[in-house]
Amino acid sequence: MYFSLDVLRARQGDCLMLHYGTEDRPRVMLIDGGPATVYAQSLEPRLQKLRAARERAGLLDTADPLPVDVVLVSHIDDDHIRGILDLTHEQRRRAAGLRLAVTSLWHNSFDDLLSTKPDELTSGFGTASILAGADANLFAGVEVGDSEEEAAAQAVLASVPQGRTLRDDAADLGWKPNHKFKGKLILTAPEVAPVDLNGVSITVAGPMQKELQALQDLHDQWLRRRKSEGTRPTASAMLAAFVDKSVPNLSSIVLLAECGGKTMLLTGDARGDKIIEGLEMGGKLAEGETLHVDILKVPHHGSDNNMETSFFERVTADHYVFSGNGDHGNPERATLQMLLDARGVDDDYTIHLTYPVEEIDAGREADWTKQQAKEANRAKPPKGGVRPDWSAEEQGLVAFFADNPELAAKVKIVADGKPHLIDLLDKVVV
Repeated sequence: MYFSLDVLRARQGDCLMLHYGTEDRPRVMLIDGGPATVYAQSLEPRLQKLRAARERAGLLDTADPLPVDVVLVSHIDDDHIRGILDLTHEQRRRAAGLRLAVTSLWHNSFDDLLSTKPDELTSGFGTASILAGADANLFAGVEVGDSEEEAAAQAVLASVPQGRTLRDDAADLGWKPNHKFKGKLILTAPEVAPVDLNGVSITVAGPMQKELQALQDLHDQWLRRRKSEGTRPTASAMLAAFVDKSVPNLSSIVLLAECGGKTMLLTGDARGDKIIEGLEMGGKLAEGETLHVDILKVPHHGSDNNMETSFFERVTADHYVFSGNGDHGNPERATLQMLLDARGVDDDYTIHLTYPVEEIDAGREADWTKQQAKEANRAKPPKGGVRPDWSAEEQGLVAFFADNPELAAKVKIVADGKPHLIDLLDKVVV
């Protein structure tokens, strides 16, 4: 029996594959596709290798497409969805090359999250959306404020048209929407039962129904105000209305997958405290207790925003996956320090990084310098003043691991162009 996580290089984004099933009936779920270029450089070659392995094993004929049970897009941020759109574009061309037979798309589009139509989020106010007519360049000229919440909200809202495109592409390709959830939103609520995905038990730990309802109420209030004023919302107003710590979290699907006594926690970009709350709500984590999983996909590429040491104390793992190349500062040194503070170095665990530490630091330094320049040029000074010059000793991961050699010994790097599988049961044939 297979139960493995396949970690791909995805620049500043996420791109993973969950392998399960058996030797004579292997199955796969594709989880996010990373930003631009990831499909061509990482995902498409990996899928081709996987299909070739199936053919060598006599499981597929030359003309057969590669079966994929689920394509999961955890949320619509470009660094998760772009690679999937590149995939659907290629599949819609129906040209020779890689062909997939996908059963279902699991995804909560932001339009669906804000719609007043679904019975899960009924609030009794029409069917309009503030995002109707939004285009990909709507937020290009909007200055992002100090907080990472503002940047994340901007990224999510600017990607709304991508979510619409994905939904249309999936319909054209015959991918069933959220098929294990009766086509409705994927969310968690008290006493919601896990779903069975061909032998894998899936518990949804986010987003949470009550918070989606709160977002819906905010949306409705905003619509009423704009309607009474008789004006079309500007990009700045749209962004300001939804700059809230809940926005990135509410658009991110969190899943706990279990098979053969092994577990994976797949977190998207959700906030650590909300993941804890969702696990408690789903009955997987008792209040005040801890949960041990075999694999934890560390939330939001290892960002330290809204992450606390207590998260790593409440949820422990044998394998921690950090997906990021240093862009946007991720993975953050502070997050790795939280992990170290929570687990120490005596425990047996492995840290998986998708790029070499030196390469991550180069990306983090470039991002630090870019953000420093933005802060210096703002009309309104940022809280706390402009950040100082980059210090490799104080901010760098190379220096951090040099200072903590026992932690450094736990690190594994995803090699360029080679499969990086974390096998929890039988070894996947690649």
